[in-house]
Amino acid sequence: MATFRLQGSKVLAVDMTGDAVKAKNGSMVAYDGQMAFKKMSGGGEGLRGMVTRRLTGEQMEMMEVKGQGTCYFADRASEINLVHLHGDKLYVESSNLLCTDGGLRTGTTFTGLRGASQGNGLFTTTVEGSGQVAIMSDGPAVVLRVTPAYPLSVDPGAYIAHQGNLRQDFQSGVTFRTFLGEGGGEAFQIRFEGDGLVYVQPSERNTVGGDV
Repeated sequence: MATFRLQGSKVLAVDMTGDAVKAKNGSMVAYDGQMAFKKMSGGGEGLRGMVTRRLTGEQMEMMEVKGQGTCYFADRASEINLVHLHGDKLYVESSNLLCTDGGLRTGTTFTGLRGASQGNGLFTTTVEGSGQVAIMSDGPAVVLRVTPAYPLSVDPGAYIAHQGNLRQDFQSGVTFRTFLGEGGGEAFQIRFEGDGLVYVQPSERNTVGGDV
């Protein structure tokens, strides 16, 4: 299995000994050794993934990298965070996914209206299995714990990913800025309940929900 490690906070180094990884297309910045690159039709595997992407617009252009040596990945100087999966599933915005172990399964899944946070339909990208995943954030990511006693509300513009046994509701007409009198138009908020982890970034992407 490939070994993921960070070079600083904005470059991912992946050591491979004949292994393969899947990475965001165009994210390779350097490599040593012998590497082969192959573009993949990302966002889901097989015919079902292709149909889902066409219906929802969930785009995830991926490439397969295989070889002997070390490959370095980065994207727009984003901060990189490593997530370890142990047979579980990670839900992540497609634009925040940088690299996964080659043996991990990627796909798309229906997550309710939360998917509207980036205007990419009602679906989000999933990564499932055992191995490592590198996700990106605009600024250092914060990992927040959700328990049955402590649910969590998140601005959709700051949401990156989540994992665990979590339920999510997409609430309209509510935003953090509403309370400050700075909101404009219809706005949204995600509420997580259950037991798991939510990854958020200290900045907000543009959303289809108006000024959130």
